[in-house]
Amino acid sequence: MQKPIDNRAWFLVAPVFCLVAFNAMLPLMTVVNYSVQDTFGNNQFFWNGVQWYAELLNPGSEFGGRFYAALGRSFAFSGVILAIEVPLGLMVALSMPKRGAKLAICLILMALPLLLPWNVVGIIWQLYARDNIGLFGWTVNAVGIPFNYTNSAIASWVVVVLMDVWHWTSLIALLCYAGLRSIPDAYYQAAKIDGASRWLVFLRIEFPKLQRVLTIGILLRFMDSFMIYTEPFVVTGGGPGNYTTFLSIDLVKIALGQFDLGKAGAMSIVYTLITLSLCWIFYTAITTRDNQEIAQ
Repeated sequence: MQKPIDNRAWFLVAPVFCLVAFNAMLPLMTVVNYSVQDTFGNNQFFWNGVQWYAELLNPGSEFGGRFYAALGRSFAFSGVILAIEVPLGLMVALSMPKRGAKLAICLILMALPLLLPWNVVGIIWQLYARDNIGLFGWTVNAVGIPFNYTNSAIASWVVVVLMDVWHWTSLIALLCYAGLRSIPDAYYQAAKIDGASRWLVFLRIEFPKLQRVLTIGILLRFMDSFMIYTEPFVVTGGGPGNYTTFLSIDLVKIALGQFDLGKAGAMSIVYTLITLSLCWIFYTAITTRDNQEIAQ
């Protein structure tokens, strides 16, 4: 006899869902309202329709050119840090001890950067990369390489990328390590009996089992890096010039610096749609792979 399904627990979580939905929808509707209006100040708004969206999506306009430039920098930053953090995190996970005190020390050390607030990470690297008092900046200059991230586009990108790698590579490493620990020992024993090399073990056993974990890690890191704001803003403020002005930083500058709420609202909506579209692509990839494995 099938046990009846009791859905009374939903009455306990329904108030939380309603509260979260309200807190999410109210700001969203406010932004949508701003995106179709314009103002001359004094809190007086008038209907502007889709004019801001038309300018935003037009690369030939000043607003559109600014948006596409910031969007390109955001995609470039996400691509660079993924190309570094994913292989590096995987290598760290493969090199970690399996058990004992060394494992505990490794886990603690990797968890420390993840526990720091984002603004604290920015302040640490702002001081660390100074060419006069920072250990990193002073060392680079001491070996004969001119380094000043406040007036060099390349140096500012180096600092921002290294900061993100230091802060978030541990997340990839911990995810990969958890995936490796979930692989049964029988696979390794069979590979040892067959005389498989270490590279072959990784290629035929570990990497296939880590594909789902890596997909989730890439999704998390891409979304976070694509929406990054606090760390680069604290370190460079988007400079020098606009070289590290990512889409999130440019959005805040338009909304709070210029107080142009109409343009900021339109950019926020498009920004959100891009993020949701990318999340849907990753989700589709994960579910498609799961369905294929179930079918097999």
